[in-house]
Amino acid sequence: EKNVPYSDWLLGLALGPAPEDARLPVRKQVRSGGEHLFTQVSEPAVVFAALSSRLEDSLASSAKATLQAIGAQEVALQAVTQHTRKLKDAMEAEAPSDEKSTQWKELEAALAERTAAVKDATTTLSKANEALEGLKSVINQAKGQKVAAARPLILAAEENLHQMVVDLDKVVSKVRSAESEAKVVSQYTELVNEAKQQFQREVSSLTPEIQANWKGLTGKLSVDDLNALIAHAHRRIDQLNRELAEQRVREQIHIEAALEQQKVEDHKVLDAAVTTAMGHVKEEARLNLEQKLAELREVMEAEMRTQLRRQAAAHTDHVRDVLKVQEQELRAEAEQVLNSKILDQETRYRQLTQEQLDNFTLDMNAAYARLKGIEEAIDSHAVAEETAREAHQLWLSVEALSYALKSAGADSPSMPLEDAAEAVRASCHDDFCSALASALPQESLQRGVYSEASLRARFNALRSLARRVALIDESRNSLYQYFLSYLQAALLFEDQQEAPPSQLSGADLDPFKLLSYASYCLEHGDLELAAKLVNQLRGEARRVVEDWLTEARLTLETRQVVSLLSAYANAAGLGTTQAP
Repeated sequence: EKNVPYSDWLLGLALGPAPEDARLPVRKQVRSGGEHLFTQVSEPAVVFAALSSRLEDSLASSAKATLQAIGAQEVALQAVTQHTRKLKDAMEAEAPSDEKSTQWKELEAALAERTAAVKDATTTLSKANEALEGLKSVINQAKGQKVAAARPLILAAEENLHQMVVDLDKVVSKVRSAESEAKVVSQYTELVNEAKQQFQREVSSLTPEIQANWKGLTGKLSVDDLNALIAHAHRRIDQLNRELAEQRVREQIHIEAALEQQKVEDHKVLDAAVTTAMGHVKEEARLNLEQKLAELREVMEAEMRTQLRRQAAAHTDHVRDVLKVQEQELRAEAEQVLNSKILDQETRYRQLTQEQLDNFTLDMNAAYARLKGIEEAIDSHAVAEETAREAHQLWLSVEALSYALKSAGADSPSMPLEDAAEAVRASCHDDFCSALASALPQESLQRGVYSEASLRARFNALRSLARRVALIDESRNSLYQYFLSYLQAALLFEDQQEAPPSQLSGADLDPFKLLSYASYCLEHGDLELAAKLVNQLRGEARRVVEDWLTEARLTLETRQVVSLLSAYANAAGLGTTQAP
């Protein structure tokens, strides 16, 4: 045997966790290599905990379902037995009609209880079988994981599963036996009832004037009626004797065939019972073998753990002694090195202290000179910061004006720009900026301007009307010309939007092409070029889009002024940031 480091962890990894009473306290680790082994040991522990939880849950649900199924089978057994007993009593008892009616009502109630109990027993039996199959699947999965610590749990679960299967088979066999007996009694009852009805029909056909309850009419029958009944009884007895003789011969043959058939059936039942019993015996033998193997394995593992722990303890003592000797040697060497280094550090400290004192004096002189320079720089930067503040104020005012310009809705102009323009004028400190602020159109200050999206939607609404009056101008404005213009607009399909050429020719001045070019420019965000193209329209089409052109021009002028103000504010701010 060799001394194995980290023997406790290796044992736990190879054999599973030790019992609670055999575990030793965990010692402080000397080397960092044990961290990896701790991780390896913790993984089987997590798997064991999950496996134990699944086994316990599955076993609890299976036990609950099995107990419910056994209880339901016992209830069904009692109901079948009670129904069979009442059926026998009703068939054998001779009672008045009132009591007989009560007996048949009780028999019907017992039949209903039997049907409900058998149905409930079948349902619970199916659920119990499903639960047992689930437990068996969980046990097989647990076996496949091959966790050593889970062997006792798996063995106990298999024993419980076997016991539940045996108990369930016993009570099911009892219920099936009771149902077979009840079936025989039911067939006997049907045969008796059929014979009574046949005899009643014969008597009724012989003496139709006799009532159904003829047993109470003995003193009221005439001699002829009695003779007829006696003669019929003799004939019936002779007939039954002949039928009995024939039936005996036939039944002898039938009995032999039935006995052979019954032997075959009994053999099948016996084979099934033997197979079931053999399965139970094999399972029980296997469980006993597993139990003995588990006990033997536990003894061997405990002995192996004891021996390995002894080796680990001896190795630990040896390592402790070696480490103690090494500690003493290293401590002496470290003290010697430490004393020499302390002397060197003291000498160096004195030198560094003197050097730092000299450097501190020089630094103080340099700091005083820098302080004077900083005071002068602060005075010079105050003017630059004031200029930067004014430039920032101008930029904020221009941004507010730009935001007000973007506040236009889908069908309404933006807010009036008067307040934002006034803030820009208040922030201007030179003639150029003031001139730009004063160049804003008066209508945009009082009312606001429309957004590009609003102008695009408005142009799309006016385009169809402009197409209808495209042929109308100052020289052609008759009613017939209006008709031709409308007809042309209706017959000509609108061309797909196309980009306008760099230079317009005479053919490009056609109103339909101008409208198509303008629509393309608006869809691509070029409002200025669209306004230029629309401005080329003439006649009635120009009058239709005149208001739109005015609004577009107002929007373009306002945006141009705001763009110039924004560029000027950015340039002013950039100039202040670059100041020395």
